[in-house]
Amino acid sequence: MTLTFHLFYPAPTGHTVQLVCRDIATAAGADPAVGLPMTSTDGAHWSLSLDVPTSLLEADYAYQSLDADGQPSDEPWRPMRHVSLDPTHAVYTLHDRWQTIPGDSPLYTAAFTHAHFIRHEPQSPTKATHPRSLILRVPAPRVGKDEHVAIVGSCDSLGNWDPTRAVRMSDAHFPDWEVCLDLDTLTLPFEYKFILRNTDGQLHQWEADFNRTWTGSTPRASEVVIVSETPFRDARPQWKGAGTVVPVFSLRSETSFGVGDLHDLRLLIDWAAETGQSVVQVLPMNDTTATYTYRDSYPYSAISVYALHPIYLSLTDLEPLKDAHQSAVFQRMQRQLNALPEMDYEAVLKGKLDYCRTYFSESGAKVLQSDGYRRFVRKNRAWLMPYAVFCYYRDLHGTVDFIRWGDDATYDTDRVRALFDAQWKTSGEVGYHCFLQYILHTQFSDVADYARRRGVILKGDLPIGVNRASVDAWADTPYFNPQQQAGAPPDDFSTVGQNWGFPTYNWEVMERDDFAWWKARLGKLSEYFDCFRIDHILGFFRIWEVPIDYVRGLCGHFRPALPLTPDEIEAFGLSFDVRYARPMIRRECLAEVFGDKSDEVLARFLTSIDDAYVAPNALCDTQQKIATLFQKANDIGLRDALYRLTEEVLFVEDPYTPGHYHPRISADRSLRYHTLTEAHRIAFDRLYADFFFVRHHDFWRDTALRRLHPLTASTDMLVCGEDLGMIPDSVHEVMDRLRILSLELGRISKIYGVEFTDLRRAPYLSVCTTSTHDMAPLRLWWQEDAERTRRYLQALSYPTHNENEEATPEAAECIVRDHLQAASILTVLPLQDWLAIDGSLRVPDPTRERINIPADPDHYWRYRMHLTLEELLGAEAFNKKIGAMLRESNRTD
Repeated sequence: MTLTFHLFYPAPTGHTVQLVCRDIATAAGADPAVGLPMTSTDGAHWSLSLDVPTSLLEADYAYQSLDADGQPSDEPWRPMRHVSLDPTHAVYTLHDRWQTIPGDSPLYTAAFTHAHFIRHEPQSPTKATHPRSLILRVPAPRVGKDEHVAIVGSCDSLGNWDPTRAVRMSDAHFPDWEVCLDLDTLTLPFEYKFILRNTDGQLHQWEADFNRTWTGSTPRASEVVIVSETPFRDARPQWKGAGTVVPVFSLRSETSFGVGDLHDLRLLIDWAAETGQSVVQVLPMNDTTATYTYRDSYPYSAISVYALHPIYLSLTDLEPLKDAHQSAVFQRMQRQLNALPEMDYEAVLKGKLDYCRTYFSESGAKVLQSDGYRRFVRKNRAWLMPYAVFCYYRDLHGTVDFIRWGDDATYDTDRVRALFDAQWKTSGEVGYHCFLQYILHTQFSDVADYARRRGVILKGDLPIGVNRASVDAWADTPYFNPQQQAGAPPDDFSTVGQNWGFPTYNWEVMERDDFAWWKARLGKLSEYFDCFRIDHILGFFRIWEVPIDYVRGLCGHFRPALPLTPDEIEAFGLSFDVRYARPMIRRECLAEVFGDKSDEVLARFLTSIDDAYVAPNALCDTQQKIATLFQKANDIGLRDALYRLTEEVLFVEDPYTPGHYHPRISADRSLRYHTLTEAHRIAFDRLYADFFFVRHHDFWRDTALRRLHPLTASTDMLVCGEDLGMIPDSVHEVMDRLRILSLELGRISKIYGVEFTDLRRAPYLSVCTTSTHDMAPLRLWWQEDAERTRRYLQALSYPTHNENEEATPEAAECIVRDHLQAASILTVLPLQDWLAIDGSLRVPDPTRERINIPADPDHYWRYRMHLTLEELLGAEAFNKKIGAMLRESNRTD
């Protein structure tokens, strides 16, 4: 059997092309580890012929371009291709094109191929059914559930341009459509086009632009010609959709147990589908159970990047308890907790876990013996084993801080495996935690499948960090740097920066195994979601790293970075003094920091450097010492003033290369900065601007590509990034190159000197939203910053009145409509902001709508809907209005 590959690829000068396929190479007697070189006479048309045995029935192959040095260059878009072979045909000729990324590339991701445009009853795969066959393939992802692609052309076997006689194509390999034509019935050359028809054969759309032409040579006997076409030329405007974002814990139904759960998520999917929305986005749902207190309500502090939080388990979807008395007790508890205006995290978690314990005692043995449970354990053993044992040790030792576990503090693979193997099939604690994860997985898988059947894209959230005391930090210690903390530099949310407390990643170790840990996370995420948001995508370029001695985030530094040497600092005109990196202030500034307590502070907490300067003494020379010192004291003002004193530096010494320095972020707000001479301030400003906005552009770009490219290439999910904050120019360059959707907000412009975003000029590859979970929702924003919101509405040409103390439904609707008219492929709004447009549905008090306060590390995440999902589904006028708004903004199919 002869295989001939033809590839059209105008390669850069000096580049060569290879066919990459282990199966084909092995069958042809070549080295499977080496690409098969193709030949070309013009640098654009590449060919390769091989003889292979008839035992080769199928193969996945790809093309690879090599530069002049023999190094692989950029891969083609959608690089992998598939060919099925039939030994009854002696010759296979394949015509391919080097695929470049189209403008509608998101439509080729799982968000659309597995969810929104999913083919529920695909046809059989196309086979070469004629002695001389022509198989045409065309990518066409934007095809409705009641539509199909057909081919019509200039000869009788293609209907003579009559769309009612067009030949239907197979969607077995959707989004690619295929058809097998009999070459003996085709008049060569012939012209043709692809069309969209409905299930009754009625024409919906002709392909745009010119006719396609096949001018192939006369086919040989027993030849199969396979032609991979350029994508379907859609005449319609670019596809755009809309959706809702809300934490699952915030959902409320008549049957939920004081917190939103997986059953409620199903109801939210129903509401999205009924109103014409295509996306439901949630916050992270990983297990955060560290203290069994409200502190665990923070969904971005996971103790496992794989395990789901038991709080989301739907009791409604379990079999009823057999104990009638216990069942009645839990029913009363459910009614009491569900009636609360906000989530009582501790009461809900205890009640749910008590219920699960009862259910486990009644039905656990049956579940543990089931084939489904055993398959789940086998498939997920790599993460489930350390997680279940971690939970056992957490409860045994009474703390999640594994450093305090004695002999169990260090992860011992043999000991963990022995404990797991002894208990995962029993009613012991390890078996109980495996049981919970199996039930959660089963319920979530059902909900995910339900969303796909309804054409709704479930969008998940990938947190940038993990809890310092997590199973991941315990079991995969080399991946983490426990002496540093991840956070964020100062921004509109927090002028002193943010310290999340998460350990930073040891990226050098992660890169050695090709980011296996991250790829495994994405693999698990894809079991439930077809789209996901990378939380703080900047962390893949550089993370804001805060030394372990600090509580606040101001004295952090970016990692990786290119810190400055003293000579480089002086080259900007600033005479370097090592004391610039030591916290201290001038004596005359004490009153500005400590007020009338200056004398007391000078006596208790400070030491003299010289006649001019004082510094913190050994009692309070780190923020962790200060936090301990004031742990039981109520003088928060004095504590924060001492924090500020420890931050009075102009430079932060790099912890990895001593003698190298980072300019302190927001240093111009420090007292030290204002003690510089005017010449030195100008020099520092020049150094600062170069360091943060010029010096690292290529360095951070290359770093991000090295990390993000392998991850985005490893998943079919649609990838979105949260790219707010202090954004270097390289971020947009990388996100555009990797087709990662950016995040756009009308109220926050990314253009320096521009207050608001013109959403009609937003990039198509973006997600547009009115607010995030870290912001005040629209109505609360109006209360907190009335002047700015009025300027915003004036920018939208909406008449405002100074006497309005809150956002009227009409004002909220104006803002929502502006976001729906955005150029972004997706507009995903918080549920609170959807409800803001209806005066009868929205909660009277806007302060109840806030989800998080980023500046407060101890914030209690407890927001819940004030109405039930059943009531929302029944709000006919409101739902019709949303549907109409989506149609008017062309955000429906």
